[in-house]
Amino acid sequence: MRTLRAFLLVVAVLAATLVTPAPAQAVTTHIYPATRDTYVKASSPNTNYNSQRQLVVAGSPDRISYLAFAVTGLTEPILHATLRMKTLDTSNAGSTDGGRVFPVGSSWSETTLTYATRPAPIGPSVTPIERVKPDTIHDIDVTDAIRGNGVVSFGIFSNHTDGAYYHSRENNEAAGPALLVYTGVPSTDDTVILAAGDIADCRTERDEQTAKILDTEVGVVAAIGDTAYEKGAPEEYAACYAPTWGRHKSRTRPAVGNHEYLTPNAAGYFGYFGAAAGPPGQGWYSYNMAGGQWHVVVLNSNCAKIGGCHAGSPQERWLRADLAASKARCTVAYWHQPLFASGGRGSSAYRPLFQALYDAGVEVLLNAHNHQYERFAPQTPTGAADPDRGVRQFIIGTGGRSLQPDFPTVAANSEVRNGNVFGVLRLTLLPGEYRWRFVPVAGQTFNEVGTGLCH
Repeated sequence: MRTLRAFLLVVAVLAATLVTPAPAQAVTTHIYPATRDTYVKASSPNTNYNSQRQLVVAGSPDRISYLAFAVTGLTEPILHATLRMKTLDTSNAGSTDGGRVFPVGSSWSETTLTYATRPAPIGPSVTPIERVKPDTIHDIDVTDAIRGNGVVSFGIFSNHTDGAYYHSRENNEAAGPALLVYTGVPSTDDTVILAAGDIADCRTERDEQTAKILDTEVGVVAAIGDTAYEKGAPEEYAACYAPTWGRHKSRTRPAVGNHEYLTPNAAGYFGYFGAAAGPPGQGWYSYNMAGGQWHVVVLNSNCAKIGGCHAGSPQERWLRADLAASKARCTVAYWHQPLFASGGRGSSAYRPLFQALYDAGVEVLLNAHNHQYERFAPQTPTGAADPDRGVRQFIIGTGGRSLQPDFPTVAANSEVRNGNVFGVLRLTLLPGEYRWRFVPVAGQTFNEVGTGLCH
């Protein structure tokens, strides 16, 4: 996909939890039987075992199985993908370790493949297969390895000597390996915000990984700035953002970042998102969620481009008027660059905006800019802890561009920090209450959940 996106970029340049997620709507299951499968053996490095009617995974000597699938006909976002294997019905088919699945290149042939010519892994192991029993179906999550239509290939290896034996496609076509891909469009849910910033870059695949979270999570998508690197140009939105987070453009409520303004007047950003981005030249707007029980305010943190962020500036005046007119009990706001940050790059320029939020009793503020995750306790605009009336700030610059693991100075009231995991914040808006859960990308772990009450 990244090669395709890079090609599209060139063409465009030339042309110019605490709460269980609701299921997706209209899920379609695509089943692909293996088109190739075989195994190789370290003790016989030049022998091809395609004539054997089984797939073997074991160590000492190493026996590695290989499988390939032709994925076709996908037109909707991928929600989930599973590799299905069935063990043989003999007593020695089971194992305390069924193996580890890893993606490999797909150019190998099952009739000539040997241990000496085996393909190298092209990524880390996707997931382990736990203890396996004879004559049993085992489903392995391989979602992170499926990019869309095309040939996908896997290897399975194990360091355990008690090998696992699986049906091959030649031995039993019905019980042979199969790839199951589930597609669909997640339903909307106006009680959930899915938030992150610092997102799409054609030089990486990490934004695709965070986009996969959106594929399976319901809610409004809050893209909190720096959405298309390097400068938010129209061709970067077309080639880099649109194939990933752009899959969810119809439910996205964006905030503009500083990189978007590397294109004059952030024209690429406003052109791509249209009316959803607020009036061009301003970029601030508001909307309601949770049946009107929550008010959401989106601001523009590029102060020099919009007449300032100081008290009395056009945006600050609009903000105070908008908050005063809101009838919702609870409010969440977001803009790109933070006031408080342990990773540096916090700016006092946003204190007047924070002051307006505090004066109106706003509960939550979401920021990005720092490529990290950080959560603060409720606090005042001057950084004093205030559990009763304070605004709780989150930084979620984990959308895919890159990460910054270092926190030079721990800011006052900083409660949780992580600079090593990509992911999305899931903020659930309930009557008089909010709940958060950080959802990491597949293969990474970071457990961060909590709840707060409205003022």
